[in-house]
Amino acid sequence: MLGFAMIALASIAGLQASPGQTPQKPDFQVQIWGDAAATFIARMNSYAELRGKLEQGLKALAVTEKPVEILQAENALAARIRVARAKAKRGDIFSRRVRTAFRRALRAETDGGTCAALQGDGNPGDFKYQINGTYPKREPLSTVPPNLLAALPELPPDVHYRFLGRDLVLHDTRANIILDEIPDAIRCVGR
Repeated sequence: MLGFAMIALASIAGLQASPGQTPQKPDFQVQIWGDAAATFIARMNSYAELRGKLEQGLKALAVTEKPVEILQAENALAARIRVARAKAKRGDIFSRRVRTAFRRALRAETDGGTCAALQGDGNPGDFKYQINGTYPKREPLSTVPPNLLAALPELPPDVHYRFLGRDLVLHDTRANIILDEIPDAIRCVGR
């Protein structure tokens, strides 16, 4: 008990301001992911492993000035992924428990500034899409504010979080397909 008291006092003392400085408020916000993060990470690792196997035998994409070559490589990989994930549906990656944990984490980080960034940062808004379907080239690719990215699990290379209106999707940019979604992942006043 004495050890705990000394640590607690040292922690409190560390928060006190030096002369001439403003005291800092401690941030005691804690995200409790439970096993939802581990489930999500395992599913994303399985997907990345599958994609890696499906890329074998395809022509390696090289730096090129010919967009048609990039499109051909993307389409070839997408075709293989669609066959391998022929029965893909919402919830295959974002299970109910994972969606709940993501919404909780996102909503804890969403404030007026975050909402403004999401509305003005290339968010294409709502459009029709399918799980395992192509992300339309005509639609902008939204970026995710840094505070939201910091609150979410890291993704494999070339898989990105994207907002489509209030929906959060997983976008594989190597194959240009939408892997899964969380409808109404965030809440912004006026949206």
